[in-house]
Amino acid sequence: MPLISVITINYNNAVGLQKTVDSVIAQSFKDFEFIVIDGNSSDESANIIKQNSRIDQWIIEKDAGIYDAQNKGILKARGDYLLFLNSGDVLAGPEVLERISKYLSGRKSFYYGNLILDTNGVQEKHFASESVDIDFMLNSTFWHPCVFVRSDLFDIHGLYNTSFKITGDYEFFIRCLLKPGVTTEYINEFITIFDGNGISNDSSQDELQLQEREKAWKINISDIIYESLKKQNSFSRSRYASVINSMQKLRGKQSF
Repeated sequence: MPLISVITINYNNAVGLQKTVDSVIAQSFKDFEFIVIDGNSSDESANIIKQNSRIDQWIIEKDAGIYDAQNKGILKARGDYLLFLNSGDVLAGPEVLERISKYLSGRKSFYYGNLILDTNGVQEKHFASESVDIDFMLNSTFWHPCVFVRSDLFDIHGLYNTSFKITGDYEFFIRCLLKPGVTTEYINEFITIFDGNGISNDSSQDELQLQEREKAWKINISDIIYESLKKQNSFSRSRYASVINSMQKLRGKQSF
């Protein structure tokens, strides 16, 4: 069984998909499987997938959105840890998986690290929080493409909730972290370069994000507890919020 499953979802983003594929197959670490889920793209994406022998498993068919596509990848995955690297995102160097693999002992539920945001060639480095608790999650989240998720969490706590359009990963993280025995560990390494091209300040995406984040809490805890947590929360927005907002807006603009 491979240590890591890299799962990439794609729809009509052949250029971005090629970047992601090149990044993954260039890794010096080889004990991983590569899964690509494509939403029946009408561009050259299918050819990229079918012509690359290093892609171990793939699906090309219409899906019901981002998290439906990722769930398909999860159900195919055989790795101990899963990394979700959407088309257009790339690993931050050819030795990323090799460096990270040394940390993946199986003792922690989530191993997570740092992110580089690339917008039109301008790169900004963002360091993740060294600890994660409820106060942190009320204001921010893990950066999904920088998190190695232990695969059995999906067996124990369920797959991504497909009723979410852009924050299904956030809901899954909350769902897990509210359970006893779920643990995290920060790895001070840059893992992913996130493709920020096309990010907008669409106010409708702001509203959708707020609505879905609140929904994520309310389907996992009571309204009374949620309101109490918000009152005790020590700050209104974290220094990570702008990156998370941008990433989730971009997801909302993609037609998976």
